[in-house]
Amino acid sequence: MARIFVTGSSDGLGQAAAKLLTEQGHNVFLHARNSTRASQAQAAVPKAQGVIIGDLSTTADLKKLAADANKSGPFDAIVHNAGLGLSTNGEKTADGVAQIFAVNSLAPFVLTALMDKPKRLLYVSSGLHQGGDESLEDVAWNERQFRPSQAYNDTKLHNVLLAKAVARHWPDVQSSALDPGWVRTKLGGSTAPGSLDPPAKMIAAYATGDSVANDKTGVYLNPGGIGNPHDVTGKVEKQDRLLEIYESISGVSLPK
Repeated sequence: MARIFVTGSSDGLGQAAAKLLTEQGHNVFLHARNSTRASQAQAAVPKAQGVIIGDLSTTADLKKLAADANKSGPFDAIVHNAGLGLSTNGEKTADGVAQIFAVNSLAPFVLTALMDKPKRLLYVSSGLHQGGDESLEDVAWNERQFRPSQAYNDTKLHNVLLAKAVARHWPDVQSSALDPGWVRTKLGGSTAPGSLDPPAKMIAAYATGDSVANDKTGVYLNPGGIGNPHDVTGKVEKQDRLLEIYESISGVSLPK
């Protein structure tokens, strides 16, 4: 049985995938940002091995979360699912960056860099990454006038770039991105046409090495299988530029 850590698993898609994995008999660790959410997550997924608590908005919090997660590892798979949606208004974290960038984009990088390498990494992105800003200018929204939809799209583009960068730098780790489609979650809204079941099954299959991408790395998965992400995500210079930005902001480097 696989040992799996799923961020953002106190509700929504992360919780659905975690529940499915535990029903399959796998050892799953949940993640929640505080103790109240942790209790709710454990109650919703009673077969989970435990809940690792940690805020994703600052580098200091991420360092603690990574250390705590490493104590529960090593993991066969880590699913970076946590994310903020369009309800943010450009709020800044204690590190001085837009919260949506910190949680959706920077956090997966810092955790990837600081946690012990798993066999498989999955970064939950979105088809909206196609509208992300490929210039990678002012990713933290310190100069631009904040726009929630653009900020969200940007972070989802970053997720695909990160997945591909990690796949290139770490050939011994399977690293890919996932577009779950427009599904009914707190983020997707109640009018979304899709249910949680298909993407939860995709996450579970990838995490256990039983997906259409089980012998591939650096791919972009979507409800149709292996898809084609934004062309810029395949550019090595853009991948490495994003890593440089992450390292500059967080002071954390991806081990080579």
